[in-house]
Amino acid sequence: MTQRITFIGFGEAATAFVGGWTDVPDIRAFDIKTDDEAERPTLLSRYQEHGVAGRMSPAEAVQDADLVFCVVTADQAAIAAGACAKYLKPGALWLDMNSCAPSTKKNAAEVIEAAGARYVDVAVMAPVYPLQNLAPLLLAGPHAAEVEPLLKALPMSPRVVDGPVGSASSIKMIRSIMMKGMEALTAECVLAAVRAGVDDEVLSSLQASNPDFDWRARSAYNFERSLAHGIRRAAEMREVVKTVADLGFSPDMASATVTWQDRMGTLNLGNEVKDDQDYREIAEKVLHKLDNSG
Repeated sequence: MTQRITFIGFGEAATAFVGGWTDVPDIRAFDIKTDDEAERPTLLSRYQEHGVAGRMSPAEAVQDADLVFCVVTADQAAIAAGACAKYLKPGALWLDMNSCAPSTKKNAAEVIEAAGARYVDVAVMAPVYPLQNLAPLLLAGPHAAEVEPLLKALPMSPRVVDGPVGSASSIKMIRSIMMKGMEALTAECVLAAVRAGVDDEVLSSLQASNPDFDWRARSAYNFERSLAHGIRRAAEMREVVKTVADLGFSPDMASATVTWQDRMGTLNLGNEVKDDQDYREIAEKVLHKLDNSG
């Protein structure tokens, strides 16, 4: 049976998934950016490019949908669930793919389930490019085993993990302490080294200590990730802060990562750097912008 699919949010993740599918005929989408007259033409063009039917309200988008992929920013996940819940048909599957704290996902699940739909906690465990629809997914919650074969048929790459709603997001959030934190450490370490004129020595020392890790290439990659996606990463890391705090101790490293990701993202250099550039060239751009940003 053909599944009616809706995306709530139609940014990088949604377009990556749709772009990898070849035989999924009935796809609709709503993105809150269409409420903004300045943003609307970009979204309408994106819908057309990817062959999806754009809708101008959550109600129009989710009506009669069997699978709803919620792929908004972390700070909008609960808001999106609340905006759509009452329009979902009974038994619809709400796939919350956002990078949120387990407690945030549990709150969203209560809203969706109270409306008669079924909530699934989904964690996207790798960048959506270049893998697109085959990026690894973790599924958790009482409906996870039921949705797994539906996703595999699209195709996607899901795996069910044991536990209630929040179990998949716990893995993603706690992993992000390290993954997004490394990007923040790269910014502070390499920018300081370049400003002090000792970056070659610092990175050579790191390379000698960890010969299997290309520190120069990874520094450039980490810079590009934060500059291009820092605002979104900061939103995710605020949910990581919440995750750690909910576990009962102080989220010091996660909080510092929020600061650095936000700082890098607000420089608006994402379109000016590439991950294969020389790290020093990127660092000098960042330092120049930081020196003149306030």
